[in-house]
Amino acid sequence: MRTYRWLDDRVWALFKGHWEHTLTYWSVFFSFGLCIAFLGPTILDLRCQTQSTLQEITWVFFAQQLFLMLGSALGGLFKKTLRCSLSALFVSSLVISVVFAIIPLCHHVLMLAVAMAISGTAMGVIDTIANLQLVKLYQKDSAIFLQVLHFFIGLGALVSPLVADPFLSEGSCVLGGNMTANSSTDLHHLRSSLAGKGTTPLHNVSHHYHLHTEGIITTNVSYAFWIMALINLPVPVAVYVLMYRERLFPCSNHSPRLLDKEKNSQKNQQDHNIQGHGGLFGCCNYADVKDRPASYFLLYILGGAVLFITDGIIGSYTGFIYTYAVSPPLSLPHKTAGCLTSVFWASVTVGRLASIYLSYRYTQQRLISVSLVGMMAVQCLLLILYSSPVFLFMGTCVLGLFISSVFPCMVALTEDMVNYKGCATTVLVTSAGTGEMVLQLLTGQLIHSKGSYSFMLVGMISSCIGFTVFLGLLYIQHLHRSSLAVPLLLSSRSQHPDNQVKPKDYPILPSTPPDQTN
Repeated sequence: MRTYRWLDDRVWALFKGHWEHTLTYWSVFFSFGLCIAFLGPTILDLRCQTQSTLQEITWVFFAQQLFLMLGSALGGLFKKTLRCSLSALFVSSLVISVVFAIIPLCHHVLMLAVAMAISGTAMGVIDTIANLQLVKLYQKDSAIFLQVLHFFIGLGALVSPLVADPFLSEGSCVLGGNMTANSSTDLHHLRSSLAGKGTTPLHNVSHHYHLHTEGIITTNVSYAFWIMALINLPVPVAVYVLMYRERLFPCSNHSPRLLDKEKNSQKNQQDHNIQGHGGLFGCCNYADVKDRPASYFLLYILGGAVLFITDGIIGSYTGFIYTYAVSPPLSLPHKTAGCLTSVFWASVTVGRLASIYLSYRYTQQRLISVSLVGMMAVQCLLLILYSSPVFLFMGTCVLGLFISSVFPCMVALTEDMVNYKGCATTVLVTSAGTGEMVLQLLTGQLIHSKGSYSFMLVGMISSCIGFTVFLGLLYIQHLHRSSLAVPLLLSSRSQHPDNQVKPKDYPILPSTPPDQTN
């Protein structure tokens, strides 16, 4: 088969050798995208379904975000063998479909929060394992495949609101009192302000809008969740098919293919244990700590710090760009401001699609550097032109393009720095989830106490800190390579033939005949 000109034959050959696994990992990230975007648009209808207050229902955001972070750390426990990884992906993707199906049955906010916590855990496991397995498969060529992986997040995040939109209530979905003429506009404003909010409950909103908790429930959002459950159902089926083809089920233990694979997996497991794949943070065990330079661990810390900041910017931007746009001095109409989150996610998706090609042409260091510098430049202009609605839309689009490739490139770069020990992906994914939760909380508190202008100021300061940390990461990488080069150089010199100890040379004497006696 003839390949595209921009795709190396070697990379294409790698993909053909692992295409079943690769497509499966890409598909489970589509499930991740479905989960990450549905809660914001449907939150008011879920409030009606659970007959809860706005403060109570927004805590389900926190439940999902918190357990997503915990699930990311938990995903590292399933990386020991292919069977463990695929089993975890199968269960997690199936759980997402089950959660979609049972959400319409959750008539109490606590039940809904538990369902969101379960889905968040499944999302975290998917996030860690899919990234980790692609890095293991492709190693130095993993960047391009990670870009495609994260493109599927954006695809799922675009599909989910489109499925939910026809079933959202236009007016109050709890008929408990008089309806005003502007109730539809008010609900649109509330829905847009809650979309992507994440972890910050809106304590002040209830003072402006009275939402009934008792009355006749008229929402039809249940159909949206059942449709999304069906859309997601092929994903666990695909994982199951891959497990069946790889014969990873206990009932297939006597198949020749499995015996060969088990022998290979035992050998690989021994190699992994030597390299540090034995546990959640197996590469940081005592046997490795005593032999590792400090720069080795700084690579983990700084790599996680970069994603802590950049994913935090994504979370806070999607959570509060609507609030910023409808506040003075912009004071955009509610419907216009509500488009900003969609514009941002669309640009992130397009940026990741473009990064598939860019990751093949340029190094991860260059792509991340350009992305971070571009983020600082855009947010600096957003601060300067804070009163321009046109530039707010343009800046949102460009910011999404720049920030889109940072996560997959950082995973590929950091794993390459630490020689694919396996722990880097777990650390990075967990750091990213933590940053998304923490920076949203910080931004929300500052907006409520200092005003909407602090939203852009926090983003600008965070971008500058992220770029500074990345420069520190590159410097530590240089020190780390230097520390590894010295023992290798000494080892190569000690093995040089001229430096080896030779036996002492003795002169060769002519042989003399034995004495003859008469």
